[in-house]
Amino acid sequence: MGSLLFSYYCFSTQIAFILFLFCLDKGALGAKFTIINKCDYTVWPGILANAGSSALDTTGFHLPSGGSRSFQAPPNWSGRFWGRTGCNFDPNTQQGTCTTGDCGSNKLECNGAGADPPVTLAEFTIGSGSQSQDYYDVSLVDGYNLPMMVDAGGGSGECGSTGCIADLNRQCPNELRVSNRVACKSACEAFQRAEYCCSGTYASPATCKPSVYSTMFKSACPKSYSYAYDDLTSTFTCTGADYTITFCPSTTR
Repeated sequence: MGSLLFSYYCFSTQIAFILFLFCLDKGALGAKFTIINKCDYTVWPGILANAGSSALDTTGFHLPSGGSRSFQAPPNWSGRFWGRTGCNFDPNTQQGTCTTGDCGSNKLECNGAGADPPVTLAEFTIGSGSQSQDYYDVSLVDGYNLPMMVDAGGGSGECGSTGCIADLNRQCPNELRVSNRVACKSACEAFQRAEYCCSGTYASPATCKPSVYSTMFKSACPKSYSYAYDDLTSTFTCTGADYTITFCPSTTR
């Protein structure tokens, strides 16, 4: 009986050690991002690494309806993802522009350039290892151009899903609307006023409060950033996870 208990103890210890090594190795690898396009139209994702982070395998690509593509990001990576729409790229030179989310590079690859607002953004800061938290959010601070969802998988901690599944282009007020309802501006971009941009004397959580416009965004997409200091309900954490970014996710979630 004693030998059986000892064998069971050894087996359990080995399994626990293997799982520990798996988690440790997984965290040391950073995070895998998978981008899925569930829109009924083509999306051209853009990727921008923040200063101090290396570029991923690509900074912009073509993703047809129903398509997906994955990338590995190293530990300590931070950056953002977005979807460009209405693009027209020359198949030979890869040069062209997009109606929304254009990064100004005049090419399929964004090459270190960010998105031209209005655009829906998924933002990430990946931890340094298996015990370090990742931080992520979906932001409407720069406006909105398409629905987006972020799901964390295989990690530990809260690891909540976040995003905006509502069609804000249909709900967009006239004063924020981009022609043909292809995107919805933020109040900051539309009016260039400090109280909307959280700048100048409004550059603090105490002085910059939600506007009627950011409140509308928040009501439609309660987990997304609606203005610059919308941190408490909009920033999510997870440890050792991989992430799925979905354009046009199901509206039944």
